[in-house]
Amino acid sequence: MTDRYVDRPDFEPPEGAQGAGCCSGYALPPLIILVIAAAVLAVAFRNPGSLPVPTTGGGAARPRSLPSQISDVFTPEVQHWGSAITAWASDAGLDPNLAAVVMQIESCGDPRALSRAGAIGLFQVMPYHFEAAEQPYSPDTNAARGLAYLGRALSAAQGDARLAFAGYNGGIGVIGRPETTWPAETVRYAYWGSGVYTDARSGSAESARLSEWLAAGGTSLCRAARQRLNLSE
Repeated sequence: MTDRYVDRPDFEPPEGAQGAGCCSGYALPPLIILVIAAAVLAVAFRNPGSLPVPTTGGGAARPRSLPSQISDVFTPEVQHWGSAITAWASDAGLDPNLAAVVMQIESCGDPRALSRAGAIGLFQVMPYHFEAAEQPYSPDTNAARGLAYLGRALSAAQGDARLAFAGYNGGIGVIGRPETTWPAETVRYAYWGSGVYTDARSGSAESARLSEWLAAGGTSLCRAARQRLNLSE
């Protein structure tokens, strides 16, 4: 996850993308925060099905209703793993579209992807996240480790998907830091990830942000995945 995206295409966000979105800087008084938190927890304990799903930053969380399949916006290489992504995400308690976004950006579905930093497989997981007897390139194992880390990032980000993407790329510690201190790669990752995720959740058949990502260099990543998977052009 952290420090392992070094050999991916040098994606650059459009002008003005850095630092966009997320936090307004307005802080609620502590007493009001405690009252709101208590109310949310009370509702959650009465009705666990009402727990929130991730937001993309700035929007109110919606009731948990996880999709049964991934969105049509993802490339064919990621769609190849659609049913597996849904199962892996269900095991991790995550929206499958959230997991699909990470796979899209990390490997575009190439199960043998390997970065110069040593990140491995579909979710580009660093070796130290695996136990000695595990097979890092195994899709099931790679997904379990990668999505466990994504879940931790999402929790640290309090459900904000954009910050969770930043944490997945730059390490969970970046979530609590000013965005001006984030590595450029993490800024790009949060930009691409949050935009694709918003489009995936909208029910649209295409993603303008994903098209940007492909044009900025993602096409080469997907070409390698397509060859690995023996998919037709």
